[in-house]
Amino acid sequence: MSQYTLAEFIDRTKNRDRGEGLFELENPRFLEVNLDGMIWMKMGAMVAYIGQVKFTRETLMGQGLGNLLKKAVSGEGAQLTKAEGVGAVYLADSGKKIIILRLTDEAIVVNGNDVLAFEPQITCNIKMMKKVTAMMAGGLFNVRLEGSGLVAITTHYDPITLHVSPDNPVITDPNATVAWSGNLEPNFKKDVSFKTFLGRGSGESIQMEFKGEGFVVGQPYEEVYMQAGG
Repeated sequence: MSQYTLAEFIDRTKNRDRGEGLFELENPRFLEVNLDGMIWMKMGAMVAYIGQVKFTRETLMGQGLGNLLKKAVSGEGAQLTKAEGVGAVYLADSGKKIIILRLTDEAIVVNGNDVLAFEPQITCNIKMMKKVTAMMAGGLFNVRLEGSGLVAITTHYDPITLHVSPDNPVITDPNATVAWSGNLEPNFKKDVSFKTFLGRGSGESIQMEFKGEGFVVGQPYEEVYMQAGG
């Protein structure tokens, strides 16, 4: 159906309480947060809200992350917003697909640009990827989220999860890598022929290599992140 009466359009697109709790997907690209307390969210992700909600921007320095990281990362993904109060907050990020994860005393590492929101009891540690920073102007930091609670992450289109085992390491493109299991520590290496072979450019390509036991989440899209100047 491509045409609607105004009443049909409103009914089709209106928000609905699905009784799913704190984090509720209105559609694959809109997250409703049924707030009664506090959450952390990506700065700039709030599209609308209803109720009595206060938003406080927290810089990386406010999270105790140090001068190096503050200088190295720019853009909305480098800062978090604290949402406090009672109401409904609607989040989105450039039309990306939203995935809600429930951690149970677990850890996941997410590309810093792909973290949308998480509960306050989740421990958040932002880590500089120093090796890749020296080699490329993207994928500069990642976020380790650990504990028990809800986490919302984003991907361009539908993700794929690859199993990593001691006998089968996984090699990924950093710009298409969304997340990985908390016990894995990627190595970065250069490959002269990788992207040339794929017809996606020439020269050296940076790869992430995952070894051990765990998983890696990738997306069918190369996301380029901006590096701060000065």
